[in-house]
Amino acid sequence: MSETLSDKDKELIAAATQAIEARYRNDWQEVGAAILTRDGRVVTGVNLDAYVGRGAICAEAVAIGRALTEKGDKGIETIVAVRHPKPEEANREIAVVSPCGTCRELIHDYDARARVIVPDNGRVAIVTIGELLPNKYRRGMT
Repeated sequence: MSETLSDKDKELIAAATQAIEARYRNDWQEVGAAILTRDGRVVTGVNLDAYVGRGAICAEAVAIGRALTEKGDKGIETIVAVRHPKPEEANREIAVVSPCGTCRELIHDYDARARVIVPDNGRVAIVTIGELLPNKYRRGMT
């Protein structure tokens, strides 16, 4: 884990936080994500929950899809996800969360050099997607 958060990193966390604050629905939308693309855009998304769990889509995937749809694949400079607590939880703070395994694969597929903001013992840190996903599966490679 490395680096101190830059102002852009803090703005990205704020953008993800704003996305989920605006769209939070208990048991439906509780995670927001934000991407800083390599061409300087900030793109957000929230998770899409479903009655059938396999139909759910993570916030990171929604943000990546929006970025691709709006301007094409420009790469991911930095990505972050935050989780809104449920009403019954004691800690009422929106906090940075690590991407799930599927999102780690997706992020790596779209930019193997992406930086990821993750929780680190009550703080946040920046890692590369390769640090989160060593020995990444690749089709056709041995």
